[in-house]
Amino acid sequence: VIFLTGLTTECIIGIWDWERRVKQKIVVDLEMATDIRKAAASDHIDDTLDYKRVAKRLLQFVADSEFQLVETLAERIAGVVVNEFDVPWVRVRLNKQGAIRGARDVGILIERRREDFPAGQAARWRQSMAVYSSMSCARSSCVRSPVSRPPPAGMLVPQRRARRPPACVTSRLLTCDA
Repeated sequence: VIFLTGLTTECIIGIWDWERRVKQKIVVDLEMATDIRKAAASDHIDDTLDYKRVAKRLLQFVADSEFQLVETLAERIAGVVVNEFDVPWVRVRLNKQGAIRGARDVGILIERRREDFPAGQAARWRQSMAVYSSMSCARSSCVRSPVSRPPPAGMLVPQRRARRPPACVTSRLLTCDA
């Protein structure tokens, strides 16, 4: 098992209006199953899971994401690791620090196996992720956030236009459910 702990970046995540305008800190911990015996024998990076590549890919993926739920982000992270790095099993711990007043950490812990992603899904996964990152929803009825709530007291909330498609555009369906 290769692990990465404390991979930290910021992204748009949340259901509240103010969360759709402010990047929030996300901390990701990963455990990835891999057979390291060949790498141990050869002492060559090509024979193992390059955790630097995994880290760089996930930092970029999370920073560019704009999901509403941490559950969705955790699933997508697991999919990236399993499908793009050919990892048979991954444990993802996603921490949205400061999400609950009075709690230091709040988040989700999931485990996924290659079997959780049906045969042929890896190719479709990469294709849909590429399309998702370049699409926007053309329907004016789509809503970026289902609820409206003011930001916590004292939080500065900059006004900005979103760069990404609304949540109704998913990497799987790429359609609007409005």
